Amino acid sequence: MSFGAPPTTYAAPVAPDLGSFPLDRQGTCKDLMKQYMECLQKNGREGMACRAVTKAYLECRMENGLMRKDDMKALGFWEEPSPSNTR
Repeated sequence: MSFGAPPTTYAAPVAPDLGSFPLDRQGTCKDLMKQYMECLQKNGREGMACRAVTKAYLECRMENGLMRKDDMKALGFWEEPSPSNTR
């Protein structure tokens, strides 16, 4: 190997890790992101209080091709039981 010479081998490209996705450069889901940040600030950084906004934000990203479509259950969201079904 000589120093200063261009490399003779190149690394093969690999897919990004799960959780890596494109930035929202167009601001498509920016309003939901702002709502989420405000919710966190209002609730003392308690993420569970902001689950509805989080879910809406992730759905926005999936619908606009900013994130791979995935089942919401796989992302940690489940159906909330309705008050009439909890008897």
